[in-house]
Amino acid sequence: MTEPTLRTSHLFTLRLTVDPNFTEVGETPYGRRRIGIVTGGTFEGEELRGRVLPAPGGDWLLLRRDGILMLDVRITLETDDGHLVYMSYRGMRHGPAFVMEQLNRGEPVDPAQYYFRTTPWFETSSEKYRFLNRIVAVATGRRDPTGPVYEVFQVL
Repeated sequence: MTEPTLRTSHLFTLRLTVDPNFTEVGETPYGRRRIGIVTGGTFEGEELRGRVLPAPGGDWLLLRRDGILMLDVRITLETDDGHLVYMSYRGMRHGPAFVMEQLNRGEPVDPAQYYFRTTPWFETSSEKYRFLNRIVAVATGRRDPTGPVYEVFQVL
């Protein structure tokens, strides 16, 4: 009997722009909560490409007491041929303190120096892109000085 394995296929690269003025909720029982507004972005892959709509969209960030940054993002993608796709993902980013400090200052950091992973989910009424409703996806992330960038993969 063959052991099951995970295979992936690159779906698209997602680049987000986020308003630098975060809403500071403050220290909660779970950690420091901030909310960022996603102001736009782009995505591009073999089967679909387009832009991230500027509103509504956001990132509900939680910096846990153990230093792990939890992400909870909701955005709307508009394909270059006019179809809408709701995308949400949760994930985490963490690494050595000095690396996280560099990222927080907006400095470029090799993504191999920190852990940044998410689990995207999609929802669309489009017949053309309905396959998105039926897949599991994972993503690797990196924090560029211009904003977060994700390589999104379909799990086969």
